[in-house]
Amino acid sequence: SIDIAHSTMKPGRIYRNRGELDESSLNRSPHSYLNNPESERQRYKSNTDKQVLVLKFTDLDGDGIGMISWFAVHAVSMNDTNRMVSSDNMGYASYLLEKDKNPGELPGQGGFVAGFSSSNLGDVTPNIRGPHCANTGLPCDYLNSSCPVGGTKMCQASGPGEDMFDSTKIIGHNIYMKAKELYANAVEEVTGPIQAAHQWVNMTDVTVKINDTHTVSTCKPALGYSFAAGTTDGGGGLNFTQGAVEGDPFWDGIRDVLLGKPSNQTKECHHPKPILFSTGEMNSPLPWHPQIVDVQIITVGSVAVIAVPGEMTTMSGRRLRNVVKEELESVGTFSNTEVVIAGLSNIYTHYITTYEEYQVQRYEGASTIYGPHTLTAYLHKYRELAKAIAQDRVSGLPAGPEPPFFTNNLFSLLAPAAVDGKPENTSFGDVLEQVLPLYRQGDVVSVTFIAGNPRHSGDIRDKTFVTVEIYDNRTETWEVVYNDASWETRFHWLKGSNKQNNATVEWYIPPSAPVGSYRIRHFGHYKELKSLRPVITPYEGSSDVFTVMSSYYS
Repeated sequence: SIDIAHSTMKPGRIYRNRGELDESSLNRSPHSYLNNPESERQRYKSNTDKQVLVLKFTDLDGDGIGMISWFAVHAVSMNDTNRMVSSDNMGYASYLLEKDKNPGELPGQGGFVAGFSSSNLGDVTPNIRGPHCANTGLPCDYLNSSCPVGGTKMCQASGPGEDMFDSTKIIGHNIYMKAKELYANAVEEVTGPIQAAHQWVNMTDVTVKINDTHTVSTCKPALGYSFAAGTTDGGGGLNFTQGAVEGDPFWDGIRDVLLGKPSNQTKECHHPKPILFSTGEMNSPLPWHPQIVDVQIITVGSVAVIAVPGEMTTMSGRRLRNVVKEELESVGTFSNTEVVIAGLSNIYTHYITTYEEYQVQRYEGASTIYGPHTLTAYLHKYRELAKAIAQDRVSGLPAGPEPPFFTNNLFSLLAPAAVDGKPENTSFGDVLEQVLPLYRQGDVVSVTFIAGNPRHSGDIRDKTFVTVEIYDNRTETWEVVYNDASWETRFHWLKGSNKQNNATVEWYIPPSAPVGSYRIRHFGHYKELKSLRPVITPYEGSSDVFTVMSSYYS
């Protein structure tokens, strides 16, 4: 992507716009949020950030070439029962906008690129119906997010749709519509220099002076008990609950035998978090969590993008934006600065809560791995970066400690895929269950092929497992109208007995699909042994031709 971008650079313009999007996000840990100071909470209308920021990119003639937007919500509309490689609500928003701007092109093709990015989403869910017990329909316990029968696994938050696909489309469509509106009305041009400040930081050893008499420090990484409880977007399967501020002798005993005890220093540093995994003291075969992480700010004119290596909660993000904005505007270099958080950037370090939210020890607090003063340390470090940019002395910033680069002891828990089998007197790509001869708009077409393991297809950039094709009578050729990245198709690979596997392709015919003759094709690779050596061979298969009508009676 970087190479392609670099080789196709050309002059252009940037415009910015912002607005608010309602009914698309919900705070999934409101009990933690309420532990923040009341005076601070009263400054905001909601316990989640509703703003959407859009940057519009055009060429010098004003023709749109792309956009990027930020909105604070987890991309977890697709729940943990999903077994398909799939984009989520943000991906669907991107799909829709690129479809608008690249008419007639397949997903990922065409000149216009629409990027939808995460922000301070740590405690924000798209499952806006909120958490209810799946077995009773009653609300879950407010603090622990558990149910009387079934515990945390039964406490599930659901989206606005009938199922996860529907919910993904509703939330994604909301985000797309707001971004499209802001893009269309973006007239405030972003001008000025581009600057960037970056530092490596040992997050296990940051000390910050908070007043004349007190300093606070970060800790070696550790995960708390409530980490294992999961969230209302996907609960854990064991008897852990959110809000746990005490350990359990049973689990402590198992941990001590298998992984080792946390040191007293680590336990004290993380208080009141009961430590489940002292990851900062677990280094075999490789360190379980990073010590050295990067902090970074990029300013493009009056827009400051804060690259954060983790998932900030709503209030954490507000505090960080305020600190950076205040520092940038303190010397008059910047004014009317738009500050946005680019969450989960550069490296992943789980969550970042406020000190007050940390005390409650819900999932986000238990997953704040550098201890209760993690946010304080980040505020201090990002303030220094912002000050360096504002005072034009980025070149004087120390680079910080170089992170380790691991080349030894690398391993994968995923074994190589087995060789593929098939029934006698058949070939890979043969159809096991054929299409019907006739469908109407709104129906679902299904066809099942003898298939190899998709893992044998290796690098499939610019390739596809599936195409839906329409016959063009004028040119007497087949034209690809959907592929495996299209939201109208689903590709289910099913592992069978005797290493005989199949793949079922579904096409959800949209109401707008042209009447005509169609076929569905499947592409893949199978592995066999020849002279005891694995050999991978491509194959393809095609359904019969079928007709799509507007009505069965046409």
